Amino acid sequence: MALTAPSRTSPVRARRDADGMAVASFVLGLIGLLLFNAVFGPCAIVLGTLAIARETRRRGRALLGLTLGIADVVLLIVLLTLNHSVFWQFGG
Repeated sequence: MALTAPSRTSPVRARRDADGMAVASFVLGLIGLLLFNAVFGPCAIVLGTLAIARETRRRGRALLGLTLGIADVVLLIVLLTLNHSVFWQFGG
């Protein structure tokens, strides 16, 4: 008879954690469009990917967070290319 180590997290808690990661990914991706896209964008991508891998019930929110995170990184690249700055502003 093989002994296995007990699981540290229950399936319900793991699902709740994945749902929280999906929401956090969405929020960070949304904020990253306006502030600190160099930090929040990659965080949104990682959290969205982890939430999808852990089979969250909020898959749409995780995908949206992943998409917004990618948009944050693309915005950062565009700003660095055009303005030679990581900041953007309206007007001249």
